[in-house]
Amino acid sequence: MVYVVNEINENPELLPNITLGFRIYDSCFNEMQAVDGALQLLSESEKAMPNYICGKNSKMVGLVGDLQSSNSVAVARILGLYRLPQISFGSALANLGDKVNFPSFLRTIINDKIQPFYFYMLMNHFNWTWIGILASDNDLDLYDSELVRKEIEAAGVCVAFFMRISAQHTRDQSLSILQSIKRSSATVVLLYCSLPELIPFMKVATEEDFTGKVWIASGSAINSPIFAYTEYWRVLNGTIGQKMPLTIIPGFREFLYSIHPSLYPKDIFMKAFWEASFGCLWPNETPVNGSFYCTGQENLTTLEHQGYNEVASGYTILVYNAVYTLAHGINNMISCRSESPCLTISRLDTWKILQYVKRVRVKNTAGQELFFDENGDLICLLEYVNWQALPNGETQYVNFATVKDFPKSHVVLSNNTIFWSGGYTAAPKSICSESCPPGYRKAPQKGQPVCCFDCILCSEDEFSNETDSTSCMKCPEDMWANEKHNGCWMRNLEFLSFRETLGGTLATVAVLGSLLPLSILLIFIKNAETPVVKANNRNLSYLLLLSLFFCYLCALMFIGRPITITCILRQFIFGISFVMSISCILGKTMMVVIAFNLTQPKSNRRMWLNSRVTNALVLVCTAIQVLICAGWLEHSPPFEYQDNKSKMGAIIVECNKGSPVAYSCTMGYMGFLAALCFAIAYLSRKLPGSFNEAKLITFSMLIFGAVWISFIPAYLSTTGKYMVAVEIFAMLSSSSGLVACIFLPKVYIIILRPEMNTKDRKMFMK
Repeated sequence: MVYVVNEINENPELLPNITLGFRIYDSCFNEMQAVDGALQLLSESEKAMPNYICGKNSKMVGLVGDLQSSNSVAVARILGLYRLPQISFGSALANLGDKVNFPSFLRTIINDKIQPFYFYMLMNHFNWTWIGILASDNDLDLYDSELVRKEIEAAGVCVAFFMRISAQHTRDQSLSILQSIKRSSATVVLLYCSLPELIPFMKVATEEDFTGKVWIASGSAINSPIFAYTEYWRVLNGTIGQKMPLTIIPGFREFLYSIHPSLYPKDIFMKAFWEASFGCLWPNETPVNGSFYCTGQENLTTLEHQGYNEVASGYTILVYNAVYTLAHGINNMISCRSESPCLTISRLDTWKILQYVKRVRVKNTAGQELFFDENGDLICLLEYVNWQALPNGETQYVNFATVKDFPKSHVVLSNNTIFWSGGYTAAPKSICSESCPPGYRKAPQKGQPVCCFDCILCSEDEFSNETDSTSCMKCPEDMWANEKHNGCWMRNLEFLSFRETLGGTLATVAVLGSLLPLSILLIFIKNAETPVVKANNRNLSYLLLLSLFFCYLCALMFIGRPITITCILRQFIFGISFVMSISCILGKTMMVVIAFNLTQPKSNRRMWLNSRVTNALVLVCTAIQVLICAGWLEHSPPFEYQDNKSKMGAIIVECNKGSPVAYSCTMGYMGFLAALCFAIAYLSRKLPGSFNEAKLITFSMLIFGAVWISFIPAYLSTTGKYMVAVEIFAMLSSSSGLVACIFLPKVYIIILRPEMNTKDRKMFMK
């Protein structure tokens, strides 16, 4: 303050023929004392007189201060009534920018509203998502801390605890708060505290040798005089905060070291400062043991490393700018440099000065451009600093990072080393839960903030390719999630192929099996006139062998990639072939029953032994199956279907039955004929005759029924190509059972026991 006033008075171009003076009042971090000092300035008397200005020609042009926001609010409400310019160098409360409630308040420090942005950028850079907040228990600090809490929580940072400290707290209360902070998993603690509350709290922290936490200080806290108290250095060392960029005022260093008590004989603090700095007493004071007198020759440069230097306080440039803008406002008013009417010093009204100060736009001697926005705030950027107490007793604010590239901002670290508080040697973690890697999603923990979560592996058909993903994405239908669920792979098409072992084996069995009824058919045709072949209607035997040939070959329709046409053909050929086979067996069974029940040679009922009757029976039974299949084809035919849900990593290409009812009717009708055939054959199994087929048919139907009954649970319990393989196995097994039981005994007689193939053995007619 003294330096800048002297600099302005010595500048002939700034306020020519006008001398600036000043009166300094100490508010002592107390709102009442701040108001009392402001009223004394207004009333120009040693006793404050509210609402009165006692001086006839007041020369007061403005007030610079206060440091604390609480003091500035109290003073600004009074000065606003008179429109007296008030320029603060330390009050960052956002509400002070309200020009309705505080019309004459201006400031050279940055507004508190921007601090949450800087806090979030720093926390985002170090991936701190779980922090604690410690705030002074007063209205302004609580308001600011709540504002910060709201802003950073909206940006994704969670608050683990929010605690208040008070200057009236007992040691036990402070100790309880410290224990709560220590137990918290949050490593980073944000200090939003004023000096009266911070000192007693840090005293207890120092006594308890508190460590393990990283302190981040708000703008007012990082500039607090508490950092001048050496007893708190061990706890506070490494504190991180925000400050305006360091600006060196030209000539200020020389001024600091030229100060001497003889130059300021009326300064009540000068001698006390001299005695405290050099540990001496002035000759007019009573000496004590070990003391010595001050000579006046002590050199202030020896105090440079103890904090007495031009960069010791961040408020230096702020005070400088406050006085500078006030002086330029007056200068603009009297030099007619604005659109307003030209005024003289004799017409000096504070409300007139305020309008000129608001419109100041000038560069100071340090090269900074000074101007206020519509809220009375001086526009500037902040930088991140690390307060370090060095072993040699020196202290320093080290700039370690800045914010670049608005609005797409990011933190840029400098080459300066950060000294971390809490005993950490590197940037610590401050998170509630470890990050979820790709392949997992975050599941919030019940009753906890969003930063506390569990990591859940994505489901089978989902993936996540980002860290801390809140949800998993579904893979495309032709793809599936890999083992780690952090990406998708192409699915394999699964169907029963001729190229694989299972498919190739079944195809070979089907082809070889089809040769068996075909070979028997050739044997029967060659021995067509023998009694064994002629027994039980040889034409039915031929038709049965031919249908069994197709039963074997229809299995080949089930192997290979299904397409719609093969899906239709496989079911229809299968259904018609097997129904025709069972119809032939039913016809043969009926022939046995009729033959043994018509014992009279010339009975009219012997007409039922005619082969045309059995052929008609086969035709009718098969026609019914054909009609069922035709209705199936008309209503809802089978089609190719790709199932991408039943098996992970594969798309099952299969045939959809289309209509389950039609499929059930087809299988049910075949089962009905088989059951009927079995029942008739079983009842006639003990009829006499060398070539009675009833027993053979009974065994064949028993095998046929057992195969297809066991097929149902096996079919329903498998999927994909194995389900098709089960169906093929049932076809081949049942077909082989019919061939083996009905025809192999006859082939045995024809080839190996021809003596049994004679007429005297014949019991049934052709």
